Amino acid sequence: MDKRTFLKHTSLIGLGSLLSFSALGKVLESAKDMAPEDLAKEADFWETIRKGYKLKPDYINLENGYYCIQPQEILEKYMEHICEVNLEGAYYMRTVQFENKKTAALKLSEIAGCPPEELIITRNTTESLDLVISGMGWETGNEAVMAEQDYGAMLDMFKQVSKRYGVVNKIVSLPADPKNDDEIVQLYANAINPNTRLLMICHMVNITGQILPVRKICDMAHDRNVPVMVDGAHAFAHIQFNISQLNCDFYASSLHKWLSVPLGAGMLHVKKKYIPKLWPLFADSSKKEDDIARLNHTGTIPVATDLTIADAIDYYQNIGAERKEARLRYLQNYWTNKVRNMPHIVLYTPSDPARSCAIANVGVKGMKPADLASTLLKQYKIYTVAIDNDKAGVHGCRITPNVYTTTAELDALVDALGQIRG
Repeated sequence: MDKRTFLKHTSLIGLGSLLSFSALGKVLESAKDMAPEDLAKEADFWETIRKGYKLKPDYINLENGYYCIQPQEILEKYMEHICEVNLEGAYYMRTVQFENKKTAALKLSEIAGCPPEELIITRNTTESLDLVISGMGWETGNEAVMAEQDYGAMLDMFKQVSKRYGVVNKIVSLPADPKNDDEIVQLYANAINPNTRLLMICHMVNITGQILPVRKICDMAHDRNVPVMVDGAHAFAHIQFNISQLNCDFYASSLHKWLSVPLGAGMLHVKKKYIPKLWPLFADSSKKEDDIARLNHTGTIPVATDLTIADAIDYYQNIGAERKEARLRYLQNYWTNKVRNMPHIVLYTPSDPARSCAIANVGVKGMKPADLASTLLKQYKIYTVAIDNDKAGVHGCRITPNVYTTTAELDALVDALGQIRG
């Protein structure tokens, strides 16, 4: 199909207030022969995808990093699952609850690229990483390495471990615009010594969007006999990767972010040899020491969320991982390229397009991030989140578009940033 026919086809399919499920399949079929990088720029295609979302008209939502809302297709499946569980009640919970969760975990492990016996469904990234941090069996004098740019809740857990067990926390600071991968790898290498028990790194830094060279860091750390825990809260279903190929020992993510699962679902990958070595957050004596399910005892939870994981995976795979990543990277570079050289603007995201994807952080010189966020919302109807972190050296607003975001909305952001002064 040539480009003109493709565009005509997508524009016809996209008519109406919301995109039907069958129409989504047709528009995706129409795009199957287009290169992801070319399709990323096709406004008509993504406008059609946008019609699958019900969006609040009060503001432009550029804060998808906290929680990516579901398209109607996933949301309706979620509502069906809620009704199903409510209809069956305790019968469902006592008969098929755990088997269904195991099935969802299997499907999740397939797109994550790790063995199913090394993955569990949790409630979020924080729970997953806290399980590892608190369950390591620390001794006084052990050391852990992390970065100022890591998620605050994880740094807090390491502080607690330090107070409780006498662990020494070594904290490095990542360069905002690294020259090369070696600069990052060497930064962590310099912090490791024979007492180091764990290295924590972000796959994608939540406050700036910087993507770290995870495989190279893991290889370096393993040469020094140090396991690596990866915070992948923002990377999973955002950029393409395979957990096994990263060579990390622990990997965690939140599924309510880029996979668009309803709130309350996360995942944790634990390399097989470390499963018996971790203390679970909640005890479960019914499982063997080497069974990862031993780490997954949580009590009663909203099981309809777990059921929706499979639906969200189907939607993600229909859109296509390559297409999604290409579109998200295109959107970020679309607006950052327009403001990067403005004299009153500061960008805290790497200039190399390969080192970031959807997420970027922008500041206005002489203006507090909270004031910038307030101005963007009150005067320009653009919703963002303020990041003001002295230790990390980041003082701006995180800008996070999603696949439904239009370039017209990003033009509104660019115009606003051009006008705002500190």
